[in-house]
Amino acid sequence: MFLQSDTSANRPIDFKVHQASAAERQRKRSGVSEEAQLSCCALCQDVLKDPVSTSCGHWFCRQCISSYWDKSASSGDSSCPQCGERSRTRAGLQTASQSSCVQTDVGLQEVLDEHKISLRRRCERVSEGSDGTGSRTLLNTIYTELYITEGQSEEVHTQHEVRQLETASKMDAFHDTPIRCQDIFKASPDQQRPIRVVLTNGVAGVGKTFSVQKFTLDWAEGLENQHVSVVVLLSFRELNLIRDEQYSLLELLHVFHPTLQKVTAEKLDVSQLLFIFDGLDESRLSLDFTNRKLLSDVTQKSSVSQLLTNLIQGNLLPSALVWITSRPAAANQIPPTCVDRLTEVRGFTDAQKEEYFRRRFSDEELSSRIISHMKTSRSLHIMCSIPVFCWITATVLEHMLTTEQRGELPKTLTDMYSHFLLVQTKRKKNKYHEGHETSPQELTEADREVLLKLGRLAFKHLEKGNIMFYQEDLEQCGLDVTEASVYSGVCTEIFKRECVIFQKPVYCFVHLSIQEFLAAVYMFHCHTNMTAKELEDFLRIDYNESSLNVFLKRVMKKSLQSNNGHLDLFVRFLHGLSLESNERLLGGLLGQTENSPEIIQRAINNLKKMNIDEISPDRSINIFHCLMEMNDFSLFQEIQKFLKSENRSEKELSEIQCSALAFMLQMSVEALDELDLQKYNTSERGRQRLIPAVRNCRKARLTGCGLSETHCEVVASALKSNSSHLTELDMSNNELQDSAVKLLFDGLQSPNCQLETLRLSCCFLSERSCEVLSSVLSSQSSNLTDLDLSNNNLQDSGVILVSAALQSPDCTIKTLRLSGCFLSQRSCISLSSVLSSQSSCLRVLDLSNNNLQDSGVKFLSTELQSPHCTLESLRLSDCFLSERSCEALSSVFSSHSSGLREVDLSNNNLHDSGVKLMSSALQSPHCILETLRLSGCFLSERSCEALSPVLSSQSSSMRELDLSDNDLGDSGVMCLSTAVETPHCKLETLRS
Repeated sequence: MFLQSDTSANRPIDFKVHQASAAERQRKRSGVSEEAQLSCCALCQDVLKDPVSTSCGHWFCRQCISSYWDKSASSGDSSCPQCGERSRTRAGLQTASQSSCVQTDVGLQEVLDEHKISLRRRCERVSEGSDGTGSRTLLNTIYTELYITEGQSEEVHTQHEVRQLETASKMDAFHDTPIRCQDIFKASPDQQRPIRVVLTNGVAGVGKTFSVQKFTLDWAEGLENQHVSVVVLLSFRELNLIRDEQYSLLELLHVFHPTLQKVTAEKLDVSQLLFIFDGLDESRLSLDFTNRKLLSDVTQKSSVSQLLTNLIQGNLLPSALVWITSRPAAANQIPPTCVDRLTEVRGFTDAQKEEYFRRRFSDEELSSRIISHMKTSRSLHIMCSIPVFCWITATVLEHMLTTEQRGELPKTLTDMYSHFLLVQTKRKKNKYHEGHETSPQELTEADREVLLKLGRLAFKHLEKGNIMFYQEDLEQCGLDVTEASVYSGVCTEIFKRECVIFQKPVYCFVHLSIQEFLAAVYMFHCHTNMTAKELEDFLRIDYNESSLNVFLKRVMKKSLQSNNGHLDLFVRFLHGLSLESNERLLGGLLGQTENSPEIIQRAINNLKKMNIDEISPDRSINIFHCLMEMNDFSLFQEIQKFLKSENRSEKELSEIQCSALAFMLQMSVEALDELDLQKYNTSERGRQRLIPAVRNCRKARLTGCGLSETHCEVVASALKSNSSHLTELDMSNNELQDSAVKLLFDGLQSPNCQLETLRLSCCFLSERSCEVLSSVLSSQSSNLTDLDLSNNNLQDSGVILVSAALQSPDCTIKTLRLSGCFLSQRSCISLSSVLSSQSSCLRVLDLSNNNLQDSGVKFLSTELQSPHCTLESLRLSDCFLSERSCEALSSVFSSHSSGLREVDLSNNNLHDSGVKLMSSALQSPHCILETLRLSGCFLSERSCEALSPVLSSQSSSMRELDLSDNDLGDSGVMCLSTAVETPHCKLETLRS
């Protein structure tokens, strides 16, 4: 499944001499004229009604053939009642649009049969390693079903692909929706509209192209998706070659698929087409979906970019299906509004990894040893999620376990790739120069020269983000691929050449990680040989330092500045190459070095102490991985010991230990119940480095840790993850401001987000945050039920925006806290409409510490009596209220439609007169109030006298009464005590 496609079959096929179509062969066998065959149904012998043709060429009335197959109880491939041959499924029947043009449809069917033969030849065989020298194998004999999910891990756009694999390795069947690649255009029962455009993501080498080939092969063989008339397979690496030319969509089909030359524009309009665009990440086209020229005619010429954007948006051939594959980082070129379904190729599950190795090796003992070794290294085990890396691992370990080569099996990624490079060199050397096996360390001068040129190409384009190369790219690096293949034989297994349209070659490394490894080899060579210009261009400084530890430190800092970590694996390889074992293994390729154990230890110490202010905590985890590549496992062992300790709070953690802990927590099989940063004995920076662990916890308390936008990006990615467990998040007391919270709210809108409780008290927010928040609250995918925005400068304008969203039928907020948000009576006007809204589910509203005044409470009181009001708790502490508010609330308490059970009026100027106004309402049989807080309201014993009958009343529901911080006097307390002792009193808590 990891294999490279056999692109030699991409070349145009000469169909001047070709096999007759199935329909033509059948006509010759039957000896019946075409006209006679098409005049009547082969079953009912009547004139054809709604004529359809099976793949073997016979025509039937649709109702007749459907009834026949229903009686035979067959819904898949069914035999033809006329000739007995296997026919396509019912979904694949070809319908004649008009009885007068049946002759033309038969001609079209012959063309389509030829097209299927062409695609079958193109997709049925694949080659192992490279298309030039590998063993061509039937796809169906080696294809292993991949793990594909509907939806995607939305955080992948900001992470290096190896980091994505680390996340994906914890596949969660509960959250994931698996889907077969053959079913990606089949709508699920809950989908309202048909699926026209599918975007499939997946990291490099994970099997996207193989999924495309398997889908196409199954279609060409008549096994799947027979409702599609024509599959048009196009790769972006081919489209790049004509990016500056003008074509019509019809011409594009004819150029890339010569078998479709006879297909006319009229036939395209009545056919069900599927366009497959493979490898968007390899595109050098400029896809502009906003400033594009509108095209609706398939014969109208335009640029290739314009054709694609119009086809994807449905202007050209609106009924055509479109399937696009891409690496995650490039997928955002397609607007989400254009995509009906997102899928993600996740690679191999743990079981599929083992299945792969057992199928590859007939020697059961060998496969078991390889599987066992793979499991001993977490890095190797994670990387084997990629089918290509399974091939690399199998290649290296098979060679080491079946030859006389001695030495420890590779455990790190650098070890594995160093051995892979040498194994391929050795294999090719034996092929081109027959004789005894040579030592893997014997790299010839020709080998070294070619590999360094490849390394230079890899390095220069790694910074640019290019993974596909053309002739001019190679020439700029002085690379002659033909010469390299003859003299060293290295290229074809690690660097492949494909002849695409017009026989123009394109080049790429077998996998992105090989490009990163060779780039690291080249950069290390530049360091040891003091190639200052290359280093200065990369580091953007004058480089005149020869020590290894300074070099590694500067490169690490450079990589940490990357937003998406595109240099992470490159830097891991650099650190791994510094080890004496890998230097010895690769011989003169790296240059002469004198890296003593003291120098290596100094480099390790630099990593552990590295100061990375304003760097994403996700990036800092790569420091931990670099230490592992240098065979320093002390940090790993320290954290394992810490996790087993019973007194964790006593152990002081360094910043690098926090990075390691964050990685190990988020990779744990079991989700953490609660991550509370304040419980860890470390610095503020240390706590910040722990933040990535939110990806694998249920509750996260990140209060008072100096968080910024960078940290909000990490939390947002956790919310977007399709394996997210996070249901409660507290980020209070951080100076986040609107810009940072906006990033967080983006995560809240993800369909994967499970968050129910969000606390953002004291985060320096303004009304701008409310604008973004309103779209979150009204989103159908939001699960938020508890929201705390207290002590932020939201003001009335912000609350007005939030209030509108709270009335949305999709809003699920039950608890809203707006204490200390600089609100006035205007906010009460907006919120009162929420209270009376039929769609609102608000249960708790906290408006304390705002200047609402009596007029504001009056607005609220009116709507609190609405039959649609669901509010149970209202907090109005410190709101500048007087006895007039008590009067308004009295009518609420006695209302039969009121659901209020808790009211907090503390620290307001109510006086005894206000309490007296409420007391009669509190005795009403309709009053269900259970908790009343009147702390600090300037009350005296007269209030106690007014409340005593309430407590002793049979109809009272009062359970808790708070009268603290008032001048009640002994007589007032005695009065209350007497009431509490009455048989009807239900009071459980009294604060006086």
